[in-house]
Amino acid sequence: MQARPLEGLRVVDYSHFLAGPYVGRCLAALGAEVIKVERPGSGDAGRQHASVLDDEQSGYFLQLNMGKRGVSVDMKDPRGKAFMQRLCDSADVFVENYRPGALDKLGLGYAELSARNPRLVYCSISAYGHTGPDAHRAGFGLIAEAKSGIMQMIGKPGEPPPLMRISLGDMYTGIHAVAAINAALLGRTKSGRGQHIDMALYDTLVSMHEYAVQCYTLQGVVPEQTGHDMPTSTLYGVFRAADGDLVIAAQVDDAWKRFAALVEAHGGPANFGSDSRFHHLDGRNANRLEILSVVQPWVASQSVAQVLKLLDSIDVPCAKVQRIDEVLADPQIVARGMVVEQQHPRYGTLRLPNLPFRFSDCDTTIREVAPDLGQHNMEVAQSLGFNAAEIDAMQTDGVLYSKVTR
Repeated sequence: MQARPLEGLRVVDYSHFLAGPYVGRCLAALGAEVIKVERPGSGDAGRQHASVLDDEQSGYFLQLNMGKRGVSVDMKDPRGKAFMQRLCDSADVFVENYRPGALDKLGLGYAELSARNPRLVYCSISAYGHTGPDAHRAGFGLIAEAKSGIMQMIGKPGEPPPLMRISLGDMYTGIHAVAAINAALLGRTKSGRGQHIDMALYDTLVSMHEYAVQCYTLQGVVPEQTGHDMPTSTLYGVFRAADGDLVIAAQVDDAWKRFAALVEAHGGPANFGSDSRFHHLDGRNANRLEILSVVQPWVASQSVAQVLKLLDSIDVPCAKVQRIDEVLADPQIVARGMVVEQQHPRYGTLRLPNLPFRFSDCDTTIREVAPDLGQHNMEVAQSLGFNAAEIDAMQTDGVLYSKVTR
């Protein structure tokens, strides 16, 4: 087995909530030493987000901060600022997701830190980025989803679009930040210098449009809400069976012909499979409502399992719309190790989503649980050259704050 790709690198994770902590978790999985820095007292606001377990941890925090070492520093004290500057001098990567300019006031902006440590790769994540007329505005993933045009395309025509219930903007921006950081680290091997990476939630969601932008720029068409299927890719959508929902992707000509012949052979209208109007995408799109009037009741007359069995037999892509409990029990997810188990000293066995990294010669599964607030203050301070008396004084005065309960 090889060493994990980022072993030997130090990352300072000065972020909170989701996008930044997700970047830190990914870099930890890839082998970096990630030091999570939190404010004294309450720490990262994510500690009190979803699925709160006690006054110290939440499932949200446990998932996003596994594999990290934790320190808590009072930046209002000059000793705290000196500690952070020395920590950043020792770092290869700095990750933050505050509003542009906020960290400049603390002496932790890119200009100041890179002047001290020219090799530092500094990654900023914000709603709108560090340039442009909206750079100063606050925002979350929800704001970017609304602004990006993605939200406007989902849901039933004429109804307000639904919430997506996953943090698409934060997670997509986060994994792009991971890619950009690794590229900057590779570039540093040639240039000897780091650089500032400016990631914006709004930018990354706009970049996700695989067809909407060109629909407008090339054809002048603004995509609208389509409900449960795709009018430009018949047949492709969500269908309700007798006992649940499933998706069918028979939009490719060959798959459609197999699908239509199957429907005809199992109770559908005569000649449905041989109707040449439906043998090409343009014809299917033009006759979409007629096709749906056949397919929807055909699916509704059977169970999900029955429809899936029939479609699997002819190699037409399909799947049940699964609940999260079904996902966690799915043999495919189990086989791929997409649920990681950790042993926590207070909470016992934790089962949390794994990352999708798969390397042939190293294991990137994180077994170490997320840190308590300030859990590794002493270890990190020692690694920076502070002596025992200095560390003791900072601990006593709350410059290095800890709330270790394990």
